[in-house]
Amino acid sequence: MSSLQLLQASPPSLSSSKADNLPSYGLYSCSTMAELKQYHSQIIRLGLSADNDAMGRVIKFCAISKSGDLNYALEVFNEIPHPDAFIYNTIIRGYLQRQLARNGILLFSQMLNKSVSPNKFTYPPLIRACCIDNAIEEGKQIHAQVCKFGFGADGFCLNNLIHMYVNFQSLEQARRVFDNMPQRDVVSWTTLITGYSHWGFVDEAREVFELMPERNSVSWNAMIAAYVQSNHFHEAFFLFNRMRSENVVLDKFVAASMLSACTGLGALEQGKWIHGYIKKSGIELDAKLATTVIDMYCKCGCLEKAFEVFNELPQKGISSWNCMIGGLATHGKGEAAIELFKEMEKEMVTPDGITFVNVLSACAHSGLVDEGKHYFQYMTEVLGIKPSMEHFGCMVDLLGRAGLLEEARELINEMPVNPDAGVLGALVGACRIHGNTGLGEEIGKKVIELEPHNSGRYVLLANLYASSGRWEDVARVRKLMNDRGVKKAPGFSMIESESGVDEFIAGGRSHPQAKEIYAKVDEILETIRSIGYVPDTDGVLHDIDEEEKENPLYYHSEKLAIAFGLLKTKPGETLRISKNLRICRDCHQASKLISKVYDCEIIIRDRNRFHHFRMGECSCKDYW
Repeated sequence: MSSLQLLQASPPSLSSSKADNLPSYGLYSCSTMAELKQYHSQIIRLGLSADNDAMGRVIKFCAISKSGDLNYALEVFNEIPHPDAFIYNTIIRGYLQRQLARNGILLFSQMLNKSVSPNKFTYPPLIRACCIDNAIEEGKQIHAQVCKFGFGADGFCLNNLIHMYVNFQSLEQARRVFDNMPQRDVVSWTTLITGYSHWGFVDEAREVFELMPERNSVSWNAMIAAYVQSNHFHEAFFLFNRMRSENVVLDKFVAASMLSACTGLGALEQGKWIHGYIKKSGIELDAKLATTVIDMYCKCGCLEKAFEVFNELPQKGISSWNCMIGGLATHGKGEAAIELFKEMEKEMVTPDGITFVNVLSACAHSGLVDEGKHYFQYMTEVLGIKPSMEHFGCMVDLLGRAGLLEEARELINEMPVNPDAGVLGALVGACRIHGNTGLGEEIGKKVIELEPHNSGRYVLLANLYASSGRWEDVARVRKLMNDRGVKKAPGFSMIESESGVDEFIAGGRSHPQAKEIYAKVDEILETIRSIGYVPDTDGVLHDIDEEEKENPLYYHSEKLAIAFGLLKTKPGETLRISKNLRICRDCHQASKLISKVYDCEIIIRDRNRFHHFRMGECSCKDYW
């Protein structure tokens, strides 16, 4: 069925109930259905059962109030001889509140069939109903009705139409409605900006943002959030600084978006400033914002501050507990994560699926095999939580890292659903670590077919072959990548300095201080060679001379970031670096030695976890 012809039928009624529980004619004093029914009976005794004003009050309470009963509202509605637009609008809103969007659309058709003229309050809930029901054709026809009945200049209706077309991914139509509006408000602009960014058109969103005659914190946040959600963190910071220069008040929504940007870049000092601003300006640290602050500190490598915020919370919701347990997991503090989980249960907070993803991940990063098996069983058999793909991935990772490859394979075979590339990829990575090329090759080929456009899957298999010296197979994987047009994601590292966040790519020389940075790298390498550094070339996938292999390793992005950090900080200061890929063994070994020679702590967040290098050791204990 399509179009409003589909709407000719009466809307399906809800299961009828005998009006036992709900409110109101002296509507303003009604708070329960029992009181409402008393008023309703008075209305009937007064002979007002056909009066739209009186019955409209009854229906409004029943259909819209939290204490209402939509079934009762429908019974009353069906007894009214000539309901007016207000009553129809109220029932449509009642349907919408209960996510019965299709019923609301059908009722609108009935309204037109009864020759009841809609008013400007009819369309906004009706348009939202089309969004919920993904009723594209009906939405277009309702747009035509808006114009037909003379509401083509009503801002509230038009803003809802922009939202509807955005929801349908009809961005050209949304822009057409926007461009033809006689008067636009902040909602109009912000809805279009959010719509463009939601579907990945961030540049178009920025163009609209720059056209705005006036901006408030909502519109600033819409654009900043667009950059954050698309991982354009530098652009988010640029816009945030411009916002501050224009003296726009920072609210909790902008704060949350910028904290996420700090998390993405590893910009701890910026994150501290925003957290300080939240405290000084009296912005409410609700559960969601508190979790964002904790997450920022965890992912910027500052667990102490994360715990400080966590412990100061008067009430800790499940998201705060999950975030803190997850933070401990990524820092390789498995035992501490388990202790916090036990404390959470003592506080009578019920764990959910996310809690166990974090607990199992903590076990995997710390090699706590028995504990991981225990909590997986506890989750499924005691708490009755159905394991998700992520839970299975954690367990395969846990078993694989520990060298229990066959046990990991058995778990995969027993899964109730087909494993995804993440689960299988964990096993391939484990096969490489433990030298099981046969099993790794078998699973690695499956992973590539599951995600043929993911360069990381090809690299994983190529690394497996390279570790066994199978260079022809490495070449075949590379040819397959080329034939399929798959490009390897470039590695980059970021480090925060006084001037902001600096980004480095392997071998890159675009930084204004490149000459000094490369000289510092050479100095560092010469220094650590004197205490036993030998380049680890196993991860370099070229069948070439050892001397040639060393060169790329010397200038990996994290080495450049470390060199820059040492140039810019005082002796002994902590260096915090974020890397988009997994740290290689050579950089891992070099970082340990650098921390010893230069007497500093180096904290590197790679794609999987944190590494805290101090006095020649790493927090991962070489288990990563």
